[in-house]
Amino acid sequence: MRFRRNKLSASTVGLVLVLVCTLDAAKVNKHKPWIETTYHGIVTENDDKVLLDPPLIALDKDAPLRYAESFEVTLTEEGEICGFRIHGQNVPFEAVVLDKSTGEGVIRAKDKLDCELQKEHTFTIQAYDCGEGPDGANMKKSHKATVHIQVNDLNEYSPVFKEKSYKATVIEGKKYDSILKVEAVDADCSFQFSQICNYEIVSPDVPFTIDKDGLIKNTEKLSYGKEHMYKLTVTAYDCGKNRASEDVLVKISVKPTCKPSWQGFNKRIEYEPGTGSLALFPSMHLETCDEPITSIRATIELETNHIGKGCDRDTYSEKSLHKLCGASSGTVELLPAPSSSVNWTVGLPTDNGHDSDQVFEFNGTQAVKVPDGLVSTSLKEPFTVSVWMRHGPGANEKETILCNSDKTDMNRHHYSLYVHNCRLILLLRQDPLEAENYKPAEFHWKLDQVCDKEWHHYVVNVEFPTVTLFVDGATFEPFLVTEDYPLHASRIETQLTIGACWQGGNARMVQFFRGNLAGLMIRSGKLENKKVIDCLYTCKEGLDVQLPEEVASSVKVEFNPNQSTLTVEGDDIDAFDKVMQHISYLNSRQFPTPGIRHLRISTTVKCFNEDSCVTMPEAEGYVMVLQPEEPKISLSGIDHFARSAAEFESPEGVTLFPELRIVSTITREVEADATDSEATEGADDDPTVQETVVSEEIMHNLDTCEVTVVGDELDAEHEGLEVYMYQLQQRGLEMSSSHIGLVITGVNTMANYEQVLHLIRYKNWHTEALFDRKFKLVCSELNRRYISNDFKVEVNVIHTANPVDHVNSALVQPNFINPVHHASVDLSGHNLVNAHQASVVPSAATIVIVVCVSFLVFMIILGVFRIRSAHQHTMRDQENGKENEMDWDDSALTITVNPMETYEDQHSSEEEDDEEEEESEDGEEEDDITSAESESSEDDEGGEQEDQQAASRQQQLEWDDSTLTY
Repeated sequence: MRFRRNKLSASTVGLVLVLVCTLDAAKVNKHKPWIETTYHGIVTENDDKVLLDPPLIALDKDAPLRYAESFEVTLTEEGEICGFRIHGQNVPFEAVVLDKSTGEGVIRAKDKLDCELQKEHTFTIQAYDCGEGPDGANMKKSHKATVHIQVNDLNEYSPVFKEKSYKATVIEGKKYDSILKVEAVDADCSFQFSQICNYEIVSPDVPFTIDKDGLIKNTEKLSYGKEHMYKLTVTAYDCGKNRASEDVLVKISVKPTCKPSWQGFNKRIEYEPGTGSLALFPSMHLETCDEPITSIRATIELETNHIGKGCDRDTYSEKSLHKLCGASSGTVELLPAPSSSVNWTVGLPTDNGHDSDQVFEFNGTQAVKVPDGLVSTSLKEPFTVSVWMRHGPGANEKETILCNSDKTDMNRHHYSLYVHNCRLILLLRQDPLEAENYKPAEFHWKLDQVCDKEWHHYVVNVEFPTVTLFVDGATFEPFLVTEDYPLHASRIETQLTIGACWQGGNARMVQFFRGNLAGLMIRSGKLENKKVIDCLYTCKEGLDVQLPEEVASSVKVEFNPNQSTLTVEGDDIDAFDKVMQHISYLNSRQFPTPGIRHLRISTTVKCFNEDSCVTMPEAEGYVMVLQPEEPKISLSGIDHFARSAAEFESPEGVTLFPELRIVSTITREVEADATDSEATEGADDDPTVQETVVSEEIMHNLDTCEVTVVGDELDAEHEGLEVYMYQLQQRGLEMSSSHIGLVITGVNTMANYEQVLHLIRYKNWHTEALFDRKFKLVCSELNRRYISNDFKVEVNVIHTANPVDHVNSALVQPNFINPVHHASVDLSGHNLVNAHQASVVPSAATIVIVVCVSFLVFMIILGVFRIRSAHQHTMRDQENGKENEMDWDDSALTITVNPMETYEDQHSSEEEDDEEEEESEDGEEEDDITSAESESSEDDEGGEQEDQQAASRQQQLEWDDSTLTY
């Protein structure tokens, strides 16, 4: 039975006493202690006392005997519970008996508990009595009861934010439901203390609020102009009202209203000539404002219409360009640049052809006649007409580009190319010798290009009855062909005109052209092939792109023919951006035309519904091509020499430029080094210095060299300039001549031009009255864009008493030379100097002596009249101050000296010696010494002086006196 202490009545106690008294003293410990099967307890962390439900009490049926310790009330000291035993591993609890007689006990923690480490503990417990008996082996154990203990939490931890700081970006003018979320956590183990119950923005007066879940939103529309960034301080509270240990910083950036556009590129892009490709948009990207994009198409346009004839091209003559492009011979240039040998275009206004192509302007009142014989009167089929033209909308009148019509009496047009109502029309009348029947006579093309005020390249290939037109390299067939009868046979000559058509019957020009023309060419007997046409039209500048391998398959790229327009299509924004970043500008000209090239990017974006969901504004910029370093072409060589009259009259003539040198130099500004900077400090604040650098061979190109006579024009009856035509043709050069000189044309290296100019010879068949002739040489690059210095050469004629022809004298280097860079000496007289004298310039006294002797010689040979003529020529040159040197070829002379001159020669020599001694005493060095001084110097200095004399013999006046008779 179970007895409770508080319920025992007096009668019960008496009954128990009676029972106890009547029990057999010899009875054994038969019963086990009894406890509850399950216990639930609660303990607070940092405390050791456990509150159990129900309380821990053990009972025993053997009471009140010694072994009946399970009774709560016993009458004997032996009825006790000896203890409780806990089973389990690492159980942080122990069970203690409070009262052995009642069996009451408690469970308590061995150490302080931490809820955060373990919130619940479960283990088993047993009670055992004190029934040991005489041998101590009769102890009884109760069954095992399960104990569940929960550790109650204390609010010992504060909230902590998961991130050290938070960032967000918003667009101005929008009110957001949520901008970002902050989140804090609490390390406490209980629900109450581990939950965050509240967030709070600590920063005052900010247009933001935060809710209990940590969501931040703006309370008003934000303005980028008012504030670019807001910085907020936020804290958190747990449900135990503990505040966060550290507040957190929240940064909210305000962006301007998103506008879809291209971003990240410079509007001004500088291009330095000669640097190859230049990336135009290396950092550019497309901003779509997070719209769901499905496709992108961008068109990049490079505007070059204002440069030359639509873009940057080589500005050589049109004939030279045809050769460079591989065209065969037979091409005639009808609008060449004006020169000494080509003058029919002199009166036309031009852009002077310096930075870009030379073009001719026709204002409706101007026209030019092509000289007779330049083009055959009847073009032989097949033939080609090509021209560059810029023409705008005009009046309803015919405007003639090229016309071949009757020169007199009649107004018939044999063939012409003209514009009428934005149509290009070719008129080609049949040969009158053919059968008189209808044949195609007019071919019409209706083209927008004719009236768009832009430059276009037109090529008409005629192989009757087929006529093909190429415009900017593209083929066009005539939309209308009209027929006509052939012209009647006539002996009237024809007149070829440009810019209008000549009416022979009225002797006036009609059908004037209004616009610009350039490069008008006719080739008879052969058609222009497509390769040459494309080469003539191709620009030297344009857009380029090198596709990265990883995006080559996902992006489509297309160019227009002259690479001024580039189209890019794709659906991947990242890949599209990479392609745009690889687009570059390239100008392959050595000396490009400087100036601005505008860039325009037009973009179309589509979304999932195939509509243009985003409107992309045009992006604009420009490429600034910097001024190229201009080359300076320098001509140098022998600028004054003399030859015998026999050489001028020989079949070979006299070589004008035997030692000519052509050099192109460029002046660059370079940084001064430290030494130079210190040396010039205080003298010049500019840290740059000028330095001349010889250009490399690739830059050594010329397209024209012109030799002109200075003074009287060439008389074709007895003089002329010649050059070996074989040498010209071998180098692809051409030559034209006139009464004032000759012109060599064609694009070639400076070295080749040097070789050809060395071969130019001057011949004169009547030299009796000729004493000198002067010539000027000028060379140029890129159709006179860069022009050399004027190199002038003077050739003197030496007249001899017994002239002997020297067959190969033209091939021998001249004995008398005077390089341009040396000081010149007087060439007026035929100065006679001993061959062994030092290389010096004669003094005035010596010149007087030599002149006198020369006069005597010429008196014997030619007479008094020739002596006076030579003397006048000598005195004229002396008055001009010429200081040039001259060799004297006297191999064929036989001279007889008048003995009466001996005294005068000696007297002059003595005066000369006195003058030189006075100058020597003053310590002055003179360039001119006398022959007497030379002999004295030889006596003093011996063989060493002779070596110096031999080295400078090219600058002395020589006289061979081996045949003189005194």
